Amino acid sequence: MKNVLSGIFAAAFVLSASAAQAQEKPPLKIGGILDMSSLYADITGPGSETAAKMAVEDFGGEVLGRKIQVLAADHLNKADLSANIARDMIDNQGVEMIYDVAASATALAAGEIAKARNKIIMFNGPGSIRLTNEACGPYTIHYVFDTFAQANVTGLAAVKSGLDTWFFLTADYAFGQDLEKDTSAVVTKTGGKVLGSVRHPLNTSDFSSFLLQAQASKAKVIGLANAGGDTVNAIKQAAEFGISKGGQKVSPLLAFISDIDSIGLETAQGLLLAEAFYWDLNDETRAFSKRFMERTKRVPTSAQAGVYSSVTHYLKAVKAAGTTDSAAVIKVMKETPINDFFAHNGKIREDGRMIHDMYLFEVKKPSESKGRWDDYKLLATVPGSEAFQSLEQSRCPLVKK
Repeated sequence: MKNVLSGIFAAAFVLSASAAQAQEKPPLKIGGILDMSSLYADITGPGSETAAKMAVEDFGGEVLGRKIQVLAADHLNKADLSANIARDMIDNQGVEMIYDVAASATALAAGEIAKARNKIIMFNGPGSIRLTNEACGPYTIHYVFDTFAQANVTGLAAVKSGLDTWFFLTADYAFGQDLEKDTSAVVTKTGGKVLGSVRHPLNTSDFSSFLLQAQASKAKVIGLANAGGDTVNAIKQAAEFGISKGGQKVSPLLAFISDIDSIGLETAQGLLLAEAFYWDLNDETRAFSKRFMERTKRVPTSAQAGVYSSVTHYLKAVKAAGTTDSAAVIKVMKETPINDFFAHNGKIREDGRMIHDMYLFEVKKPSESKGRWDDYKLLATVPGSEAFQSLEQSRCPLVKK
């Protein structure tokens, strides 16, 4: 009997020791560097943090015996602050992966920090093509959209429909410059002409002088190479100037469902825009969006939907690799197709670009909408192989030529 009791006590001790050891494992931390309070807050911001937390909860809250912890910080749209946050997250807080990093200048800055420390960084909100070209890295993933795809999908459709002369209002930083450059290339390649451009500071409240220059150009299209609050303000003020009534078409080269909601269908109707995701595309997108709305009272933007998808893909890869080592995890991520509500047969290429379908939408008239958020009509589905820059065109040093 003594031997039996000793065995029971020994087994219990081993089990309790194992449980204690499991509890002692540090959490797996993932960190979002977001715009929580400025012009991109509706696009990413608190909604991206919510999407990341939903992904963790749906995954089960832990992996490899470690609890998963979601961190988030506000970069205030300052590149130096974004770099400092990335450095602190990785060096001092033990973050293994960084997600979102809304805005391109802030993303480029954080990307260099992650690259130097061999940590995975996944971009959902920023658009600059540089992130998978000159600034690419072995652990960098550009997940949702980029300036090339936005230009390719929107610009090509516009020129083919006869809108063949363009003037650009461009946000004066990496994203805006790249978006103007990529769209100009599509316009001229397709037989159109660029009549000029003007650059405005980030977070501009008064677009009057810029819009007057665009109006004076007589271009058929005024291309808005900006995003967030800048896009919303430019479209609203263009309507006040009567630009559309005068025969010129305003084309937002990057717009989100949150922007259209802010502008209103009366002003936004008829706009052509490219998106990576729309909440009302199918049963899968509607199911996720319903759950997201229960928490945020808003439908998810493409960036926020991309955060959920990319975080889930990362966690699945960690589990499959049996480690958080970046090299092992990224290998699994690139080998594994992405099939969920966000992407079907998505694929992360060697340059870090996640290839997936893009969509061309037209904004509905108020009479066509059944209610708030019912804003888009699908015009075309563009395969990822056609929407995104080809590997042959890539300027990423990692791409074998």
